[in-house]
Amino acid sequence: MHLENRASLRILVADDHESVRKGVCVILGTRGDIEVCGEAANGREAIDKALELKPDLIILDITMPIVSGIDAAEMIRKTLPNVPILFLSMHQSRQIIAEAKRVGVQGYVKKSDAAATLLDAVDALLRNEPFFP
Repeated sequence: MHLENRASLRILVADDHESVRKGVCVILGTRGDIEVCGEAANGREAIDKALELKPDLIILDITMPIVSGIDAAEMIRKTLPNVPILFLSMHQSRQIIAEAKRVGVQGYVKKSDAAATLLDAVDALLRNEPFFP
């Protein structure tokens, strides 16, 4: 799972707002060692694509239709226990961070901070380090 061992880090991006998904993809695309292997517009789609694509890392919005990001993370964790999951949300609270940790999510980035911290968060998770600023 370390970058040295792979030509490309495969990331699945799930957010119900297309503009946010595209923005995240642009940020990730600034790094030559990252490939966005898939996108999802809701939690159900995120679960299905995670199981199909088996990405190296998953970025999930917390508030999504059909299945929430928290429920999606919990379901993905059962089948892909070693794939790091990073929450991306416009909300930040102790309760959300506690819930993220409860379902096995390793990191959290606030959408308004994504340009500054998303790549740092990805790198931290790949080093098996939590990222909860």
